[in-house]
Amino acid sequence: MSERHRPVLVVTNLLDETADVVIRVLNARAVPVARLDPGVDIREGGVLAAALGPAGMQGHICTATRRIDLDGVRSVYWRRPTAYAPPAGLQGAAGGWTVHQFRWGMDGVLAALPRCLYLNHPLRNRTAEYKPSQLAVANQVGLSTPPTLITTDPQAAKEFCTAQRDGAIYKTLWTSPYPDAEGRARTVWVSVVDPDDITDAVSVCPHLFQAKVVKEFDVRLTAVGDKLFAVRIDIDGSHLDWRKDYSQLRYATVPVPADVVGGIGAYLREFGLEYGAFDFAVTSGGHWTFLECNPNGQWAWFPEDIREPIAQALADQLQKGLS
Repeated sequence: MSERHRPVLVVTNLLDETADVVIRVLNARAVPVARLDPGVDIREGGVLAAALGPAGMQGHICTATRRIDLDGVRSVYWRRPTAYAPPAGLQGAAGGWTVHQFRWGMDGVLAALPRCLYLNHPLRNRTAEYKPSQLAVANQVGLSTPPTLITTDPQAAKEFCTAQRDGAIYKTLWTSPYPDAEGRARTVWVSVVDPDDITDAVSVCPHLFQAKVVKEFDVRLTAVGDKLFAVRIDIDGSHLDWRKDYSQLRYATVPVPADVVGGIGAYLREFGLEYGAFDFAVTSGGHWTFLECNPNGQWAWFPEDIREPIAQALADQLQKGLS
């Protein structure tokens, strides 16, 4: 198969608007694209046939609409595929067993395609999602990080939060589903911590506490390879966590300080990432403090003039592949 006929494989769900933007750019360039949601496509009649030979993983995945040759994929854009579910009529232990076989078999094959670029490799994504690791690596590569405590000790939490001159905040270690009494999904936002409110409930599981950064504005920095797209986020009102109300946000592109540029490059190399969505808090004195990095973070909600260059940069990487 000639290089120009090798498709970009986009692994995601049908409603992923972020992937839609990149696919539109690739289509405009006449780059072949194959979209796959393995948790749905295989369950709805798709077929996987993969064999390991001297040239690596070979075979195919057939869905209702197309055939994907495993050794012909140019690059993989790993986004947000649907979680695996048991086949119809198969529940209980047997159903759970098949889910695990799907995850470790299907994802294992998709993570082992030969001669292709991953943006990002799913195993690299998983490793880079641990917030303690993020903070440790950011600190290692020279990015400024806030004093942080991860603990199950209520007394340690009280002492840490009391010691922070500008106060302390709590954030979750992972965005886990948390239904209310009516079964509606709730979000646990970043919140200020009063040390007097800390109870023995901290001992139930690890909690992440940080020194509060007195910031003038936030920055969402999208890194695509060595291309950095930094967006200043200002809020109409007082929100510690800007994700609470997107309607109150204002955006403007900003330059990235040289030390931050170097730190981001080193951070991506350390985790083996091609892409990352970084969050920084910026003080009135212009000091950038690293908060976290989502290796599969969103950017498509930005206005078109900000969104389009990011989409083009992603399409550039996927189109180029490993060539």
